[in-house]
Amino acid sequence: MEDLTLVIPAKNESECLPKVLSELKNFDCKKVIIIPKNDLDTLNAVKNFDCKIIKQIDDGFGRALIQGIKEVETDFLCIFNADGSFDPKYLKNMFNEVSSNCDFVFNSRYEKDGGSEDDTFLTLIGNRIFTLICNLFFRLDISDVLFTYVMGKTSAFKSLNLKRKDFRFCIELPVLVKFKKYKFISKPSYERSRLSGRKKVNELKDGFLILLCILTMFIFRK
Repeated sequence: MEDLTLVIPAKNESECLPKVLSELKNFDCKKVIIIPKNDLDTLNAVKNFDCKIIKQIDDGFGRALIQGIKEVETDFLCIFNADGSFDPKYLKNMFNEVSSNCDFVFNSRYEKDGGSEDDTFLTLIGNRIFTLICNLFFRLDISDVLFTYVMGKTSAFKSLNLKRKDFRFCIELPVLVKFKKYKFISKPSYERSRLSGRKKVNELKDGFLILLCILTMFIFRK
């Protein structure tokens, strides 16, 4: 998988990220890590690892990924979490799919053989509802619209012109893939508990923003 780059947003992940990068040493792919410029603990924690470090210009999960995607030079890229929740054992199968069969692979916690150690009751219900709405509005045929364990062709990612700066990115990505008529598939994946620390998602605030994003994209188709 030399032609694959993992794009890893890492805000306040000085404890988790070194363990994640150590686990990834067994996988022959490049890593682009986006770290806020004032997050000195995380910057120092990974300075001895073989990866490209990008200092994040503006705050936000979506902004970090957009900045990281621009830096990718390989033909394929995969969004990858810095907290240990994404299991790299799925990378090879995802890579085989996007290199021969489709433009994007969306992993899902809610298909057979998938699952999550990290879902709370509130996030589970929210994820299910938002996925249902997106499938009704946009006919996505995806079972887990908010899960960002996604791999695809770099050229396709860059053509989407992604703009959402925060967790609305999670909705924008699959909807624009559908709008652009790219070929995509969904595969089961098991989400592990994060290694340490707390989630950065505010369920109520981010849930409201995600709902507004869905309605905006449905009405204006962009």
